[in-house]
Amino acid sequence: MKAIVLNKTTDLNNNNYPLEITEVDKPSPKSGEILIKVSVCGVCHTELDEIEGRVEIDQFPIILGHQIVGTVDQVGRSSEKFTKGQRVGVAWIYSSCRECRFCKEGNDNLCEEFKATGRDFNGGYAEYVAVYENYAYSIPDVFSDSEAAPLLCAGAIGYRSLKLTNLFDGQNLGLTGFGASGHLVLKMAQYMFPKSEIYVFARSKKERDFSRELGAIWAGGTEEPPPCKLDAIIDTTPVWKPVVEALKNLNTQGRLVINAIRKESFDKTNLINLDYARDLWMEKEIKSVANISRKDVAEFLELAEKIPIKPEVQEYEFEEANQALIDLKQGRIKGAKVLVINRD
Repeated sequence: MKAIVLNKTTDLNNNNYPLEITEVDKPSPKSGEILIKVSVCGVCHTELDEIEGRVEIDQFPIILGHQIVGTVDQVGRSSEKFTKGQRVGVAWIYSSCRECRFCKEGNDNLCEEFKATGRDFNGGYAEYVAVYENYAYSIPDVFSDSEAAPLLCAGAIGYRSLKLTNLFDGQNLGLTGFGASGHLVLKMAQYMFPKSEIYVFARSKKERDFSRELGAIWAGGTEEPPPCKLDAIIDTTPVWKPVVEALKNLNTQGRLVINAIRKESFDKTNLINLDYARDLWMEKEIKSVANISRKDVAEFLELAEKIPIKPEVQEYEFEEANQALIDLKQGRIKGAKVLVINRD
């Protein structure tokens, strides 16, 4: 089968296309697995971190991609959850131990044996992918393949982030950064908290204008103070500065939820300047989001179907994977980016 392979970490730029289209062996589903013929795979900031070495990959070559939508092509022995031809999706969580307290509580994203799709095992930048059936999800008919792909990561992790804010209807919500996840969080927050006002912080005018189009009551730059204090803020950026700025804008007992797999490292010119009285006093909180649970994905797909949430999507052909990632890195983004693997 054809696959897009990463052979080593490298800087991603216009003169360096790190992903290689090549022929690899088509996987066969083992017991408890299904083989999926991939239709589309979302393009995520996490892939940038994997390519450039900020998210560690233990073994190369690797096939990236963890927002997978396709149809079941084969079922392995003792696999009973899906049937051939059924449309399914796969998210960042590839597997967990299923025995520890976190797994039993439904927080398998915190399992010490958590494995990630497209990092620890081959992902969806390929014509076929084999996954455990218990880590695949039925895709509601209301969504096209390309609309469903970003729901599996940007949407589901946004849903977990929104739950972790502990927001009540009528309280104000801030969103720092407004890419694939931010625009989906805005849509679900409007449905779940109809009396709440949403404020967006983004460095790009294009992103700020987009947020207003979707219903944000206010949009400004990262360092601009909003017209009022906010009860919760979700930060989706990879840098530290928005964290400090967000803390300044939190209300008493406000909570900042950081939805990022990593933050930039420190050097002498990049230090956090926190003022305790201004930034943390009055019982303000900081909460991180780690990975994503199976429960998050399943619950969010139901919610997205009910609303329904229709992501803004830009499609790229199979051969354009490197360009899609470069466009994402350079901020040429409105909504989510999706790689089309098979069009039949």
